[in-house]
Amino acid sequence: MSAVVDRLIRYCRIPSQSNPQTTGSVPSTSSQLAVTEALAEDLRALGAQDVRSDEHAYLTAHWPASPGCEDLPALGFCCHVDTAFQSYGDPVHPQVRRYEGGELVIGTGRDSRTVSVSPATNPQLGHMVGWDLVTTDGTSLLGGVDKAGIAACLELLARLKDDATLPHPRLALAFTPDEEIGHGAALLDLEAFGAPWGYTIDGGPLGEICFETFNAVEAHVRAHGISVHTGTAKGHMINASEAIMRFHQLLPANERPEYTEGYDGFYFLERLEGGCEEALAQYIIRDHDRGKLEQRMAVMREAVRLVNGQFGSEVLEIEMSEQYRNLADVVTLPETAHLIANAKAAFATCGVKPYCTPMRGGTDGSQLSFRGFPCINLSACYYNAHGVREFVPVPELEKLVDVLVALVGLYAKPQG
Repeated sequence: MSAVVDRLIRYCRIPSQSNPQTTGSVPSTSSQLAVTEALAEDLRALGAQDVRSDEHAYLTAHWPASPGCEDLPALGFCCHVDTAFQSYGDPVHPQVRRYEGGELVIGTGRDSRTVSVSPATNPQLGHMVGWDLVTTDGTSLLGGVDKAGIAACLELLARLKDDATLPHPRLALAFTPDEEIGHGAALLDLEAFGAPWGYTIDGGPLGEICFETFNAVEAHVRAHGISVHTGTAKGHMINASEAIMRFHQLLPANERPEYTEGYDGFYFLERLEGGCEEALAQYIIRDHDRGKLEQRMAVMREAVRLVNGQFGSEVLEIEMSEQYRNLADVVTLPETAHLIANAKAAFATCGVKPYCTPMRGGTDGSQLSFRGFPCINLSACYYNAHGVREFVPVPELEKLVDVLVALVGLYAKPQG
């Protein structure tokens, strides 16, 4: 295996799911600390400077500039150490499988059903015949999001160490926790990080450039009911779960994730629990357009008002909080336009056709860009994220390292 593939497999074997139910602490799971410990050890072995990790699973490091580039601004890279919570993530058994065309059976799931990938669900496999793929064994997600990005960043440093002729400015690297649950690198010390701009390596297929993300809001709808014996409930019982159901039916059914694409926004019922006396529905609301997002928030408030009117009392209450904003509002300004231009040039230099796509989600950059570290999102080369069919094509991951070498070289000169 190539060095970057070896790194990916080693990191994927360390379970590190975040947990949306324990957001009161950072990291939300102690397992994320195990990843930062492994990464810190590898960074020190490579010769990185200022390697620092803390109790919140934040890890930062720097790499010195090549001769003649010491006075240039530092270039930052950011990846996240947590993996998604939506599927099984512990234990993780990564494997390398050769794809020979058609359906590739990668294993058997925990429900004893065959797990496979095929061109029917992944048309991209059509050009991957003969390639090695890093996959799961069907019992868990892989964690290529974002450990493929992490592996590529560390292999970038290995390349720079091995070839002192490669030009580059000082590099700042950050590995952050809880991205999958919207934490957004909130505790990253940007002053100590020391980079005025950079990239998150957390995107999809090779060549992807994302400088547009959703605007994101989280909504909690709580219902307070009255429990009465069902035999004498008439005129007295208020079923909290029934109130939540009425609320949900008032939201546009065709504006759910499974019916949307591109720039379409949505309402997503992420979690539902409760009984007669108390119930809770947790939603996320997404839209690239800030005005449309605010309209969606208004729709939810109106739905609460209507349901409370039906019951004749304040059965429902709603709390909404911002998670992140569309980073396009920052990174498309003239002073940071080089982020997009250089990303396109780096891919093209390596023979990869770049393409820009609106991200139907967010990254750490969605928050960091508004905190003073403008950054766009580049490929991490994963497919079928957040599920047991996740895979990373080896040739794409190896090519990504070439792209990063080309990218840092473009910052070995002042940006206009």
